[in-house]
Amino acid sequence: MTTKLKVLFLCTGNSCRSQMAEGWAKARRGDVIDAYSAGIETHGLNPRAVRVMAEAGVDISGHRSKLVTELKDVPFDYVVTVCDHAHESCPLFLGRGGQTKIVHVGFDDPPRLAREAKTEDEALAHYRRVRDEIRAFVLALPEVLKSKKE
Repeated sequence: MTTKLKVLFLCTGNSCRSQMAEGWAKARRGDVIDAYSAGIETHGLNPRAVRVMAEAGVDISGHRSKLVTELKDVPFDYVVTVCDHAHESCPLFLGRGGQTKIVHVGFDDPPRLAREAKTEDEALAHYRRVRDEIRAFVLALPEVLKSKKE
């Protein structure tokens, strides 16, 4: 029996991108990935992220925004930073002993992009695009992690 890789998806506020990544990983790669998400800060769960994930058949409505320090005792194999701020602020304890590999895979920030939207449909289009980009990345797990370096 193969042990699942423990993967943390880390973002600034654990409200959108990291939540989407955790949702996709649990729904589509749960056979090989034990997925978690957290933030450097907590911003609450983004309702538009919940909505577009539900449209794609993945329910993240039960998730909650967590601080990375809540998961400090989990021995992660990989920490995937999904935004630049999290990558620059990634806590050092996550890489303790050289066991945890930190990989940066940045995705656009849907809430920031949606600020300029003139309609709800236009705003949701940003969320859907990023959702689909995250899905493509997650579907390539775990192999794509082994090919990336810090």
